Amino acid sequence: MKKILALLLAVLMLASVLVACGGNKTDDGNTPGGDSSGDPFYGEDNISLLVWAPDNAVALTKQLCDDFIALYPDKTITIDVQAQSESDAASQALNDLDKAADVFGFACDQLNKLVTGNALAPVVEDYLDDVKTRNTEFTIKTGTLNDTLYAYPETGGNGYYLTYDKSVVSDEDAQTLEGVLAACQKAGKKFIFNVDNGFYGCTVLYTGGMYNDGLTEDGTQIFNDYDEEQVLDSLEAFANLFHEYSDVFMSADPARISSGMAEDPSTVAAGIDGDWNISFVQEALGDNYGAAKLPTINIKGTDTQIVSMNGSKLFGVNSHSQFPEAAQVLANYLSSEEVQTTRLEELGWLPSNINAQGSELVKNNAALSALLAQSEFAIPQVNIANTFWDPVATLGGKLFKTDDYSRDTLKSEFEKAVANILDE
Repeated sequence: MKKILALLLAVLMLASVLVACGGNKTDDGNTPGGDSSGDPFYGEDNISLLVWAPDNAVALTKQLCDDFIALYPDKTITIDVQAQSESDAASQALNDLDKAADVFGFACDQLNKLVTGNALAPVVEDYLDDVKTRNTEFTIKTGTLNDTLYAYPETGGNGYYLTYDKSVVSDEDAQTLEGVLAACQKAGKKFIFNVDNGFYGCTVLYTGGMYNDGLTEDGTQIFNDYDEEQVLDSLEAFANLFHEYSDVFMSADPARISSGMAEDPSTVAAGIDGDWNISFVQEALGDNYGAAKLPTINIKGTDTQIVSMNGSKLFGVNSHSQFPEAAQVLANYLSSEEVQTTRLEELGWLPSNINAQGSELVKNNAALSALLAQSEFAIPQVNIANTFWDPVATLGGKLFKTDDYSRDTLKSEFEKAVANILDE
């Protein structure tokens, strides 16, 4: 009996040693705070990572990655940063996950596509609670699918607002779409609104009370219980204005707003622009820079707030990364409060981090204040079917590209768009 007890005691002592050496690992193999040596990389070294960032953020992202490397002098780390648009990052990643970036930024509407394609490694337990606590509830929602957080929030908005040249469009003009267009027409300068792009064109539906409201199990779009006649009223109001001001209305990429404003003499006086272009417009307009939430539009005699889509930018970790632990550490760093504040200062991007979003830098920034004001009139960019974008873009184009925009024609085009979204 004494020999048996001694043997059992030896086994228990050995087990305790093994647990101490192995750390408190979770079911997915991650140890909160790193392994027992405090190494967040779990032993990974000679690390080589590829990061994708949009064109206007490549230089800053390179600097941030250099700063990250300096934090770990005991590790050998190389990071290559390449330009890749966030709007099609999902498609590029899914083309070949083995060649895609280890960490990449993407717009939150692509989350469904990436998760379905098994492209993303979920946020690891090491960082999960902290990520959820430090970021706004909205941005956590945009990175979550089926109760799993798949990405690290990078920005507090991926939306749009009205920007304008104050020497042409007054603050009062900026309150209504009619006022903006009239001021532009008077000055002979363009108003840009990329309405034949689904991301912006959805405003004509949303303003009419038609919203995305989830997905079925097979990925089919669900809409709210909308009133078709009310939606048609909205389409009609937009179409009438686009034709009435056809000499100044222009549907084009928002990048044309800042470039047109920078021309001498300027050719653009106002536009619906994204938060990623703030610094370029500010540079182009200087003291004449104006920013506001989206204006109202008169529908059947009532000034109605234009409703937009709002999302976030996220950092994803490639599920095929050869350095999965290092990729998670880097993604967490790139979404930290310090780094988001740097992006705010350098690029004017609205942070998702709660502390950074409440800073004086945001409060004193006209564009970011406008984006926050518009967020109260925005539909979250989540649970959107892949079939949504093209039909909405086509419908938006019909509002200004054709001479026949009678109500009957709009009704036909609307019903066709809905059928194509539902893939019927």
